[in-house]
Amino acid sequence: MTTHHGTHNDLHSEEGALRGEHPGRATNPTIKAQDLAWLEFCKPDLAGSERFAHAFGFTTVSRTADELQLRGTDSGAPCVIVRRGPRSTYLGAAFRAVDPTDVLRLADATGAVVKKLPDSLGGITVDLTDPSGVLVRVVNGTHELSALPSQPAQTVNAGHEVARSNATQRPPREPAKVHRLGHVVLQSTTYIQTLNWYLQHLGLIVSDFKYYQGQRERGPTMSFIRCDQGFTPTDHHTLAMTLGPRNRYVHSAFQVADIDALAAGGEYLREHGFHRSWGIGRHIEGSQIFDYWRDPDGLLVEHFTDGDRFDCTLEPGWSPMTASGLAQWGPPASKDFMGLAPGRESAREVVSMVTALREDNEFDLTRLRGMLKMATS
Repeated sequence: MTTHHGTHNDLHSEEGALRGEHPGRATNPTIKAQDLAWLEFCKPDLAGSERFAHAFGFTTVSRTADELQLRGTDSGAPCVIVRRGPRSTYLGAAFRAVDPTDVLRLADATGAVVKKLPDSLGGITVDLTDPSGVLVRVVNGTHELSALPSQPAQTVNAGHEVARSNATQRPPREPAKVHRLGHVVLQSTTYIQTLNWYLQHLGLIVSDFKYYQGQRERGPTMSFIRCDQGFTPTDHHTLAMTLGPRNRYVHSAFQVADIDALAAGGEYLREHGFHRSWGIGRHIEGSQIFDYWRDPDGLLVEHFTDGDRFDCTLEPGWSPMTASGLAQWGPPASKDFMGLAPGRESAREVVSMVTALREDNEFDLTRLRGMLKMATS
């Protein structure tokens, strides 16, 4: 007998949906994507990207003059593909379909064409564009890379349970080996439209909705979204989306073995001159222990461990967005992480606020007030 849960207000959200609010899933989605396969970026310096990638814990699959493929220790496809280009840019994501018929079904429903992927990846893809203009690939039949030796988790004496005796704890200060790609976070000026697109086309379901304080009646402004594998638990979020004044990549996250790997790996990154954006702490939505870093081009990437997993029975939680509500413990969210630190990116965000208010989208003056209040709450 399967136990069905209600909204997870007993877990970490204040309450569930009110009558008439967004259900967090499509009634009859076109397909149900199995997982996030890889992310694609464009960068001008592949050698510099590879140096940071190795310090962050990736392993190189292949590198040519025009493309760098990176992987974690888990089996499967590469989890990051970097192509040479004039400036550092997020290109899009690939989601894994359960079987080839899902790729064909999605192509038929959208009018897109099924294509072969490059020989280095294998398999087939249907390439779509979400309402924010981001590339979304749905792939199947890609080459399976064999698993690599992973970084062993530390044996921990927890409370009065003694699992380690006559032995010391000496986690090495080395790169935290990435196991796999966990999630990507995107900002959109058409948040609800784009959210609904992913729920309908890929069958994703919402784990948590966030809303601006005092604006709940206007609907959510952020969602943490997971893949629907039925009663098999999946990551609390594979994709997270938030409303904002421009369409942009926010960050991506990669799983490591445990908190020791994450912390010692952070020390390795710091000693090699890389910039920590925020951490170490434990999130509320998703519960992950996190540590955020900037790559040499300023893109935000996260190490995480110990994240929540939900099955299809859990309905979305609802809670207000606050800066202090981003973590259960850890340092306050940094200005760099919040996009408030002086610099090129924060300047672009300010300019985009003015532009967005002049255009027809979901980001209006009321939403701007809510966002500014959230950043300091």
